[in-house]
Amino acid sequence: MLRHGCRVAVVTGGNRGIGFEICRQLSRLGLHVVLTARNESSAKEAADRLQGEGPGLVMGTRLDVTEDDSVSSTFTEIARRHGSIDVLVNNAGVAIDGPALHRAAAPNFPLVDETLATNLYGAWRCSAAAIPFMLGRGYGRIVNLSSTMASLELALTPTSPAYRISKASLNMLTRVLAAELEGTGILVNAASPGYTKTDMSPDATRPVEDGADTPVWLATLPGDGPTGGFFYERQPLAF
Repeated sequence: MLRHGCRVAVVTGGNRGIGFEICRQLSRLGLHVVLTARNESSAKEAADRLQGEGPGLVMGTRLDVTEDDSVSSTFTEIARRHGSIDVLVNNAGVAIDGPALHRAAAPNFPLVDETLATNLYGAWRCSAAAIPFMLGRGYGRIVNLSSTMASLELALTPTSPAYRISKASLNMLTRVLAAELEGTGILVNAASPGYTKTDMSPDATRPVEDGADTPVWLATLPGDGPTGGFFYERQPLAF
């Protein structure tokens, strides 16, 4: 049973990698975590693995961020069961246009569409579903998992254009939502986890604990914390 006054956090793509570690760290901080994944059994198995690691409860449920009905029904049910949605971490993402697949000058648009459907529209859809519940309580934290590859200032190579463009667009979504929600008690920020060792990046060496640190920090900001920012290692990163 959810403890009175416990914050409720929804984490998309939480069954593995950085998302799973974000769920673990939020639970250790005492938040009640709703771990979501496209496959219900994967979500529930991952949630079961985290039970008892922290004072916060963890439950798993199916959520496909690319489906309107899935997002609408899942967020409504979470709010009904737990009384609130206080934190949303938009972690679900895909990286499917590696260096050898295509370039911006010769695009594979079905691949671009698939990337945008999850990385941009999925986060946008989930944010829109969560915000009404946050507004009702005058409190909310939305964290969008972006990438240093989305930084216009740091973009010096042509690789992975679909991924880069999707995450740069996510950064703009972060800015416009933050501006719209200013003064409501809802803080919206983007985080780069860095080149972290996960199934998506098996050659990386950065520990997943480090990759999750900045998103968790942003998910638990005090009321006077930043909004509309892009952060890496808890420091501002150039858009």
